[in-house]
Amino acid sequence: MTLVNGSGYHRFNDADIGCNEKRFDMNADIFSPPLILRNPHLQTVLSSSRLRLFNLHTVTKNGQPIILDAGQGIRLAGVLSTPPQRSSKGTVILLHGWEGSIDSTYCIRTADALFRGGYSVFRLNLRDHGGSHYLNEGLFYASLLEEVHHAVTQAAGMADDASVFVVGFSLGGNFALRIALRCRSHPIVKLRHIFCVSPVLDPQKATFRIDSIGYIQRYFLKKWQRSLKRKQVLFPRSYDFSRLLKNSSIDDLTGALLENYSHFSSKEEYFRSYTLVDDALKDLPLPTTLLTAADDPIIPVEDFAKLNLNDRTELVIQPYGGHNGFIEGMSLRSWYETRIVSLFDSCVV
Repeated sequence: MTLVNGSGYHRFNDADIGCNEKRFDMNADIFSPPLILRNPHLQTVLSSSRLRLFNLHTVTKNGQPIILDAGQGIRLAGVLSTPPQRSSKGTVILLHGWEGSIDSTYCIRTADALFRGGYSVFRLNLRDHGGSHYLNEGLFYASLLEEVHHAVTQAAGMADDASVFVVGFSLGGNFALRIALRCRSHPIVKLRHIFCVSPVLDPQKATFRIDSIGYIQRYFLKKWQRSLKRKQVLFPRSYDFSRLLKNSSIDDLTGALLENYSHFSSKEEYFRSYTLVDDALKDLPLPTTLLTAADDPIIPVEDFAKLNLNDRTELVIQPYGGHNGFIEGMSLRSWYETRIVSLFDSCVV
């Protein structure tokens, strides 16, 4: 792994990626926000701030709610936005982060940039996210890859376009990477590129970091508790979380939930089920871009430096950006928004 001006990279072999133009280079541009925006915690908070949605309605006004059959009786909800009165360049499927949703600010902002760039966008809610708790009796676990892969396959199958892309944020980025790995045995037709923003690689480390930062812990704990309460109201015969909700940390609540409502024997076993470190990504069969920040307060940058990646994978480590942030100015636009559009444009058939 090489570091250049604070940006780490692992370049594609152009012959391997199947794009009809020379590969768009995400590492050609260093993200350098103004001093007032360089604090990683401010970047992290702004990533989800509703201020960034002011006067931004294009993609949400053109959304069609869809419920997908994710196999084995599982249903997942999403929204498809198709550019009106013109042909689409391709379809992009967005996967939000843990306790986020298709209405998370970073998700809508990215969807809007892609939509304005001529792409159809499908925003997928993970199980028990975005008010979709009623669709399935079973609880959400990050280990539930098969249903997300099935839903992405369904969404890709709805597209008439020649090209399909997946963009994942944080835990959604972890899912996107595991979907790419699963494509070795269960390929998704027309899927051409995976893009991950601040993807979780080691969930146990991420959990410890969340619990070590007060405002982040409170943010996620409050949202998770609210989600579990909603699940209990909907399925009172299956769940009673009254004792579990007394846990005051993400790590403790995770352990209690797994002990009482899962087949996992320990937190360690559960975290291992979706850990992606060292050689885990060396056999990625699809062109993939990983974007992270050296100052991410949740995801240790060291885990990215230790990855063994192949020539289809590009790693972009920016010096600033926090978690899911990369806010580049007072417009509150994320640095990666327009660059994702340019990258996908270079791969469209």
